[in-house]
Amino acid sequence: MSTAAAEHTLGRAEADGIAARARGLTKAYGSGETAVLALDSVDVDIARGRFTAVMGPSGSGKSTLMHCLAGLDTVSAGQVWLGDTEITGLKDRDLTRLRRDRVGFMFQSFNLIPTLNAAENITLPMDIAGKKPDEKWLAQVIDTLGLRDRLGHRPSQLSGGQQQRVACARALASRPELIFADEPTGNLDSRAGLEVLGFLREAVDQLGQTVVMVTHDPGAAAHSDLVLFLADGRIVDRMQRPTAEAVLERMKRFDTLRSTVAPEGSTTDVSTDGSPAVSPDVSAAGPIDLDKD
Repeated sequence: MSTAAAEHTLGRAEADGIAARARGLTKAYGSGETAVLALDSVDVDIARGRFTAVMGPSGSGKSTLMHCLAGLDTVSAGQVWLGDTEITGLKDRDLTRLRRDRVGFMFQSFNLIPTLNAAENITLPMDIAGKKPDEKWLAQVIDTLGLRDRLGHRPSQLSGGQQQRVACARALASRPELIFADEPTGNLDSRAGLEVLGFLREAVDQLGQTVVMVTHDPGAAAHSDLVLFLADGRIVDRMQRPTAEAVLERMKRFDTLRSTVAPEGSTTDVSTDGSPAVSPDVSAAGPIDLDKD
């Protein structure tokens, strides 16, 4: 089983282009004085064939970013592309078809159908679409995830880790262009969580997939090739070849900076002349470069 991305080469990604991108992506909930700005003019490229993790404090916009990139939520302004297809402005029917045919999803809740066995759950999206799976690819996914002897079992007969592996196989089964995983280990114990992260890593390294994972766990982020850090609806930093220790340290720095910023954007610290010291919001503070330490 694969472990952290630092133990792997970056593989095929650099030369294979962009799987998804956004320009000026803005998402606001509500209107007027009660409006909440979840994403603030975000520009981002998701490299094809790589494992990208998205991290940030609660309320930073990380899940909203994933939902907008995946076409699960509408945007207030800006543009989003999946490959060469702009998805902002697509009609609901076209967007539904695009998600079904070109995107795979994994969520914290496994979302398996209890009356179907593992094999039926894996092929369910293709069955709904009236498409036959690529049997060779499906067999490769099933064997990579170690599910061959569990295909006849219903979800109630599977452990939490096995259920999430079935969900992972379902996301991979149609060979999508992009897999979005939202806290995929959130309901798992540490051992099962490591297994699922290893399988996502292998999906990139061995199966050539592209994975975007939202997580709050530095250990989970360490399995990725790149971590994007969000704060206050903006991408404020990124880290190549992450380790759990480096990610944790960077998140601590965000917490420290945020704790010194008052609601109006000024700190409660006192400068040397006795007046309140002023500091910009962490999201406007620019990247935090740990390499200089």
